[in-house]
Amino acid sequence: MKAVLALRVASILTFVHAVLHTVGGVFGRIPPGPATVAAEAMKANSFVALGVTRTFWQYYRGMGLAVSIFLFAASIVTWQLGSLARNSTEIRPILATFVAGWLAMAVNSYLYFFAAPVIVEILLAVCFLWAIAATKPATA
Repeated sequence: MKAVLALRVASILTFVHAVLHTVGGVFGRIPPGPATVAAEAMKANSFVALGVTRTFWQYYRGMGLAVSIFLFAASIVTWQLGSLARNSTEIRPILATFVAGWLAMAVNSYLYFFAAPVIVEILLAVCFLWAIAATKPATA
């Protein structure tokens, strides 16, 4: 299999991960009960941080959006890496960095979230390993 295909698959998986994180995680409906109580407490209590008044809800929402932004950026970079992977083994260290990053994300998701992102992040690491294995030296 070709490295380009592996990275295109990884790019699409990353894009889907970004969309689902944004729709379900950042802007998803808060279920009634304890989750609503926690969210309301996060919204109700403000504090000053570095001269700006914020709530924990703003931090929660802002960090969720930050993750979405980086997931969308990673999907674009992954697509671009697919073009570079056609005739070069020089991108292998970059691909290895993504393997390590996606595996770290999978551990984080396992410890703090739930199975769906763990599965996607492991699949992404596999796609990058596939791309490493499939990269070819540049032809003269």
